[in-house]
Amino acid sequence: MDQSPDFYSFVFRGLLTEQSLDKAGRHSRDKFSEEASREMIERLGISLLEGELVSKAKRMAMVYTAICAFENYVRDFVSKKLMEIKGENWWLECVSEKIRIKAESRKKDESNARWHTPRGDALISYTEFGDLASIMGQNWDQFEPHVDSLDWAKHVIESLERSRNVIMHSGELAPQDIERVGMNIRDWIRQVG
Repeated sequence: MDQSPDFYSFVFRGLLTEQSLDKAGRHSRDKFSEEASREMIERLGISLLEGELVSKAKRMAMVYTAICAFENYVRDFVSKKLMEIKGENWWLECVSEKIRIKAESRKKDESNARWHTPRGDALISYTEFGDLASIMGQNWDQFEPHVDSLDWAKHVIESLERSRNVIMHSGELAPQDIERVGMNIRDWIRQVG
């Protein structure tokens, strides 16, 4: 394979640029997250709490991270799919009045606490995890090619929501529950993408 001198020159300049940025004090994402983590620990007073309780909470925080990312992944999937097909008015055209009213009420309630960060701009951010399966069911023809079975989708979401609720109320999941969380997420990604 013939590589032109221009290609090598381009790659070498890129490496020199990276090296210069590092010397100039650029922080890698890992360094930043370590620094941010230490700062957060200090701000929250975690060092003042009992070590074993903090360790348990950290283990569950890892599980919550997976569930939270997955929940938002499903929210994005639902909203993008309906936006593709129905356009800007998908929320009004594709979501039941019951779910819309509940989400709008939550958003209004949160907007009254202007001192606190809202959970998002889009109304789908104010839905419950289980509402996502309901929205999919209300628009099944759009989701069937990706999900295959609404019962399966509901089962995955209900199972993850149950684990999420245990963690959110300061509980601790057993190892088999943690494995189930991972299994459900992996299965969904394999099925839906």
